[in-house]
Amino acid sequence: MAEVVEFRNICKFFPGVRALEDISFSARKGYVYALMGENGAGKSTLLKILNGDYIPDKGEFLIDGKVKHFQRPKDAIECGISTIYQERQVIRQMTVAENVFLGDWPRGKSSIIDFDLMNRLTVEIAERFKIDIKPDVKVNTLSVAHQQMVEIMKAVRRDSGIIAFDEPTASLSDNEIEILFSIIKKLQEENRIICYVSHRINEVNQIARKVIVFKDGRLVGERDQDKVTIDELVRMMVGRTLDKKLSESYKDRLIGRTIFSCDNLTTDFVRNISFSVHQGEILGFAGLVGAGRTEIMRAVFGIDKIYSGAMKLLDKPIRIRSPKMAIKNGLVMLPEDRKDQGVLPNISVKGNISISMLREICLFGVVNREKEDKIAVRNIGKFDIRTPDSEKLLLQLSGGNQQKTILARCLECNPKVLILDEPTKGIDVGAKAEFHRIIFECAKAGMAVIVISSELPELISLSDRIIVIRDGSISGELERKDFSEEKILKLAMPQEE
Repeated sequence: MAEVVEFRNICKFFPGVRALEDISFSARKGYVYALMGENGAGKSTLLKILNGDYIPDKGEFLIDGKVKHFQRPKDAIECGISTIYQERQVIRQMTVAENVFLGDWPRGKSSIIDFDLMNRLTVEIAERFKIDIKPDVKVNTLSVAHQQMVEIMKAVRRDSGIIAFDEPTASLSDNEIEILFSIIKKLQEENRIICYVSHRINEVNQIARKVIVFKDGRLVGERDQDKVTIDELVRMMVGRTLDKKLSESYKDRLIGRTIFSCDNLTTDFVRNISFSVHQGEILGFAGLVGAGRTEIMRAVFGIDKIYSGAMKLLDKPIRIRSPKMAIKNGLVMLPEDRKDQGVLPNISVKGNISISMLREICLFGVVNREKEDKIAVRNIGKFDIRTPDSEKLLLQLSGGNQQKTILARCLECNPKVLILDEPTKGIDVGAKAEFHRIIFECAKAGMAVIVISSELPELISLSDRIIVIRDGSISGELERKDFSEEKILKLAMPQEE
């Protein structure tokens, strides 16, 4: 296994964007290195250079003192490097064992694949890391967390001495995160080099030994984890101290009449859901992953079929059978799965913002480019979307800036009800603070805002009320004066028989 990885004066440029400039640091075996910084700071770009997806424009990358010139990910794999991205790189229709041994299936006589051996070796890896996964199940039947563990098992099977994780906990529950951390600590004990990209400072405090901070494509500092404070990390990442009392400036918001309500809503996934949300109110939805929070909003937004129950908007009964009908009635939703349900990656920032406004900016099927440009420029400034220009393809922006673009699209519809499903998942602390400010401003402007979040401190900071979902039903409701993580978790946890 590799003893040390070195980056020397690494630079990477894209048209109009300085992704990395003069990055130099080294990583040694047996350490977990946390790479931190705002979206677009350069962390993921560096991982893609490590993984052979990108070729640096300048500088050198060395393993054990030898310069490496990766042209493709296969070159990195052959040098003992594995990268586990936020979006799983698995083949869902194959079994666990087939994925773990992908590209190197063991063969017996006559070159026939030895499935028994492959399954047996997969079980050995799973037992070694205490991973409860059977080798012969299809990956598409596994949870997000277990799919991620399949990728870790693949890295172990390759005997990768360098393993990088890019936002690995973005879609995991607290229990799943604990399991992941125990696996990473085991990898560390085996003297592997671990690079860990995360925006969650509390995670870094639990798992990292060194913290390396990026900002605007530059390395601004390297610290021992036990010698750096949260405030110092935030200042290094965003260049300022975040306003921790932002919610206090909005505490006098006027909460008015009921804007939206549903009564005994039942679908294939949730049962007897009743709630209301008021003008100027931020209503939080809490619950464990899979409890049914997203499914409630999918029904409200016309995605999932409703079997029984009723909905009202401004005290008038409404029936919503599609997202188009929802938007027409004044409900918009920012989905949890940005990649598959939110962004249009291969069109411009401008196109992503204006697509919800085509009826207003088109005449006889022809887009009024001047109107479209004005909408784009206004929103890029309003939401501080970091892009060289409005023509930039959305896939070329960081995750946080993609999320801001989708939110801009939502708000261009002038909604009465704004539904935000995990709005800050996978974005950095600076962008998260900006999102919180926008959420408060939407409520102050009179919108009814619904927020789903797995981060309890975030939900407690934002919400006026919190509804807790357990097993597809409402298990409780808390007013602000009664908020605590303990109370929410007690309502969210499965009850013993």
